[in-house]
Parts: sequence; C-alpha cells; structure tokens
Amino acid sequence: MRLFGMKQVLEVFGVLLLIQGAAALVHELTGRLRGWGIVQRIGFLDGYEIYAGVTLIVLALALFAVVESRKAR
Repeated sequence: MRLFGMKQVLEVFGVLLLIQGAAALVHELTGRLRGWGIVQRIGFLDGYEIYAGVTLIVLALALFAVVESRKAR
C-alpha cells in the first residue's frame, strides 16, 4: 500500500513553492514576515528577492498545471 502517490507529492511541493514565493513578496513589499521565508536566507539572492518570489509562484502554478494534466489521464 502506497502512502502517497507522485501526484500528491508534487501537489505538496507546489504548495510549499507557492507559500515561499508569497512570503518573499509580502516581506519585500511590506516588511512583514521577517525570517519566515527561505528566499531571505539565501545570500546570492540579495537584491533579487522580488524576482525570486515571482519565480517561485510561477513554478508552483506550472507544477499545478502539470499535476492537473496528469489527472486527466
């Protein structure tokens, strides 16, 4: 018996990407959620946090689209 299928793992990973991207944008635009996201902890992203946050959100949406297309089969 499998506990999780690949689709559920991809959905969880997509949700994590979405949360981290949103947290990065909220932190950069409002200054709140300090230390909550992973983007602020990665040194080479200094100055590119907004781009990284948008990229994470786009990747999450692409991952959700892939999962949805796989459900149709």
